[in-house]
Amino acid sequence: MIYFQSLTKNDLVELLKPLSQVKTRSDQSEEERELKVKKRAQYRAQQIFHWVYQRFVTDWDQMSDLSKDLRSWLKDNVEVYRLSERLNRQALDGTHKFLWDLSDSKTIESVIIPAALQEKEDDAFDGDAPAYAGRPVGEGVTSSKWSRLTACISSQVGCAMACKFCLTGIQGLDRHLQAYEIVTQVHELRRIAPITNIVFMGMGEPLHNFENVVKACEILLDQDGLNFSKRKVTISTSGLVPAIEELGKRVDVSLAISLNGTTDEQRSAIMPVNKKWNIEALLDACRKYPLGSHRRITFEYVMLKGLNDSLEDAARLVQLTRGIPSKLNLIPFNEHPGSEFKRPSDDTVRQFQKYLMDRKLTATVRISRGQDILAACGQLRSIFGTARGTERHRDWKVVATGSLNTVS
Repeated sequence: MIYFQSLTKNDLVELLKPLSQVKTRSDQSEEERELKVKKRAQYRAQQIFHWVYQRFVTDWDQMSDLSKDLRSWLKDNVEVYRLSERLNRQALDGTHKFLWDLSDSKTIESVIIPAALQEKEDDAFDGDAPAYAGRPVGEGVTSSKWSRLTACISSQVGCAMACKFCLTGIQGLDRHLQAYEIVTQVHELRRIAPITNIVFMGMGEPLHNFENVVKACEILLDQDGLNFSKRKVTISTSGLVPAIEELGKRVDVSLAISLNGTTDEQRSAIMPVNKKWNIEALLDACRKYPLGSHRRITFEYVMLKGLNDSLEDAARLVQLTRGIPSKLNLIPFNEHPGSEFKRPSDDTVRQFQKYLMDRKLTATVRISRGQDILAACGQLRSIFGTARGTERHRDWKVVATGSLNTVS
């Protein structure tokens, strides 16, 4: 049995060709006959993509414009994959986190992150809410107030990169997600809310699972499939240089680099990947990455108190990113139970941002959404299945009670 979400439209066309025989004239060449068969298979594939991805129909018998024979073949050979929801929880700011059961009983998380119509880049410091936090809104993800709904999706069960500040890295890598498991996260979330953007910033290093992520992107971008704009799909990487170079040749999506340090010594201490591909190699790959008109690379910079938040670090950032069409996304560290790191003060973040902006860099401070349910950047993790970790790192068992002090 083939999972439907593992198929690009071209894959489906090839499967349908033997079922797409058409009447031909005796004077037609073999090439003309093959072209006619291919066009019919393409038309059928387009119909099926529309039924599944745009109408959310999963029962082949309900696809009324397909022939009875084709529907019968689909029932016998192709299955529309579904994720099983284990838990879900909504934060005060509207962020919604989901824990999914996979078919092998392992678990992954994905998040819907809302952004309001009136929201501004600098409101991370406004109002009475905790510093850098999303504001309590009392709205669900189906509310009409949101101008943008971003799906933050996972690409692996766990992660092998072992970044010191990331809760996902604590459990290590369990396995790669298959393309159908990646695509289905978005498909399930779109059943819940009108997702507008996708970021590969959930569990896992996307470029460590290169082929499955690229194939998933092809399906997400297909106009007959989930039909996302290439500008609305972002892959974030810790810095796998050869994969960055290959990504630019294979699929046209936005690129985000998790930089988080301004010297090799500093970055290697918190991101082991830097020991293999240092900052110079990483930035060289960024300079060579093919960018379309008005496109920029996003450099994500997790700010850790006393480690990488000085004005000297800001000055080095200016030099490091020189000549690269880019923007800097400053992320004050999202603390989680058991973490050895702390977030910097509001004043430190303001001064750091101002230093960059005074030197004509685009620098924003990311609003950390879903902190009260551990759904913010660097806080996602499996708690079931074969996830690893220690008792001091608590997530779903904790947030289910609404307390960070006791485990239910």
